[in-house]
Amino acid sequence: MKLNDHILLWNHVFIQVMDVRHRKIEKGEELRAYRLPASAFLYAVRGSARVRLDNSIHRIERFHVLHGGKGMCLSILAEDVFEYYIILYRATLALPDRKEIAQLLEKENPFQNQYAFAPHYPLSLYEKVKLLEQEWRGASGLGKLHVKALFHQFVYELLQQLYWQGIEPLKPDLIAQAVTYIRDHFSQSMTLESIAKELECSTGHLSRLFKSKMHTSPIHYLGQVRAERAAKLLMQTYATLQEIAERVGYPDAHSLSRSFKKYKGLSPVRFKKEREHPAQKQDQDMPQTMLKYALQRTSFTRYTDIDYQYRYHAEGDSFMHGRVKITTMMIMLCLSLMLGACSAPTNTNGSSQTKANHTATTSNSDGQAAVQAQIRTVKTLKGDVEVPANPKRVASDQYMGHLLKLGIIPVGVRSYMLNEAWIDRSGYPKEKLAGIKDLGDFPMDLEELTVLQPDLIIGSIEKNIDSYQKVGTTVFLPYWEGESTAGPLDKFRRISEIFGKQKEAEQWITEYEKKAAEARMKIQGIVKDGETVSIVQVANKSIYVLAAKGGNYGSPTIYQMLKLPPTKKALNMKEGFENISLEVLPEYMGDHIFVYGSEDEGANQILHSELWKGLQLDTIVNLLLAHKK
Repeated sequence: MKLNDHILLWNHVFIQVMDVRHRKIEKGEELRAYRLPASAFLYAVRGSARVRLDNSIHRIERFHVLHGGKGMCLSILAEDVFEYYIILYRATLALPDRKEIAQLLEKENPFQNQYAFAPHYPLSLYEKVKLLEQEWRGASGLGKLHVKALFHQFVYELLQQLYWQGIEPLKPDLIAQAVTYIRDHFSQSMTLESIAKELECSTGHLSRLFKSKMHTSPIHYLGQVRAERAAKLLMQTYATLQEIAERVGYPDAHSLSRSFKKYKGLSPVRFKKEREHPAQKQDQDMPQTMLKYALQRTSFTRYTDIDYQYRYHAEGDSFMHGRVKITTMMIMLCLSLMLGACSAPTNTNGSSQTKANHTATTSNSDGQAAVQAQIRTVKTLKGDVEVPANPKRVASDQYMGHLLKLGIIPVGVRSYMLNEAWIDRSGYPKEKLAGIKDLGDFPMDLEELTVLQPDLIIGSIEKNIDSYQKVGTTVFLPYWEGESTAGPLDKFRRISEIFGKQKEAEQWITEYEKKAAEARMKIQGIVKDGETVSIVQVANKSIYVLAAKGGNYGSPTIYQMLKLPPTKKALNMKEGFENISLEVLPEYMGDHIFVYGSEDEGANQILHSELWKGLQLDTIVNLLLAHKK
């Protein structure tokens, strides 16, 4: 690294001195595998020692300086009495800063570099280090400022001598550090963000380098390490699956089994039995008899995931009921929008049907219960899928509104789901939604999805299902069928079947239909005999007119629930909508219009055009309830 670049970065970071220590190790004593919690300078003042920093070995003598970055593993073996100072510090890029500075720091991070050398003029460094340690021990108020000043003086002097002597710092092997960190901490909660933070780099930089060298992602490698360790424990111990799960970093036996099968191709129970009886054929993952290992039910009052420390409380969850305002037609459409988690049109087809619950139960020869794991079989166009009866971590690219009404808070959804304006108007507590991960557009981001470790994924587009299945158990439930869509109540019932919550769904639907009947009474006389109603969606300079059947965005509520009369155009649409130009809009308009649109520049251009303003309509109900962006 060039001296000017090194100096430039030191001038653009905020330095925090974390600790200053003065230590002495007797001859033959050893400091083993101390992982540096921050960047560090080691300055020897007496004796000699063999020092190992990650994979590099140095012989350090009096007045030698060694530098290492956060996360590096430091070991010291004293050859005689070895006395040294160690200064731990943290360098943080000041915000906001120039883009080129951030790029330079990611490429040439001097605070993570490793080097060791004997300075030609050691006494000036010694005086500053000694005074720095003295000030640190008694520092308060103005003394802390002096500590920082002395540290900068030490760094200034050291950089001068480092480059005068032509010492070339070694860049750390970031991937070797990541691999070591994952293997050392696989049993702990870990995310891509936490690994990157530990190694003082960005998540993007770590992912790119890791995939380039290891041909997999850090989180996928973490899963492999956990699976390997679980396999050893299965074969070497009589621990239960729950005990093994907790040892290798999973909250419960089901999470372990699901992940283990993904990496090993078969369940933990079958893996163990096939290794113990290699000649015996297995026709099922769950054998009929088991010894002392078991998939046991455990009681968790709250679920805490491994990769994201997000908790939710079941108390206080309620179905999302809109508030009815007596004087407008708007609210019933709002209710429909709340029920149908909105999406852009997408071609696909199919249906979902669920078989009855079943419980797989086996026992050992002594009659002791060995496994009792509830699963649910869901019939889809992609085949039957076995899913957890009570999934705790659901990710979905559609249906967020449906899930919330069933008391299910997803761990991750498509970006569009998080930005729909019905959320603000639904009254649903924002704090309950704060932990939902943004998984991007179709298809959902597979790496982020892997990090979440969902125990159930719901996909609405057939071509994305195979990719989702590589991450976890996936149910295919198409949102759009051709260019039309099932009504919101039908969708709600389909979702409820997946989770075995048909009773809850029907209770909500009954209340919804009651409110719809009340609303029909309140709006009698507004739409007179012979008059018609249109529903228009306006967004991004595009205009969509919704069909009387197979439409969405309130179409079922307006036409079926409120029984308002559609236009002939709406009745004769073969698909769920028609995309039209502004010039032909009058041909599609009824006497009353419901406008469903985005608050974007394209929509505003249409709504403020002379042609739109010139429409002679008895009633225009503006429902700007779409995407916020």
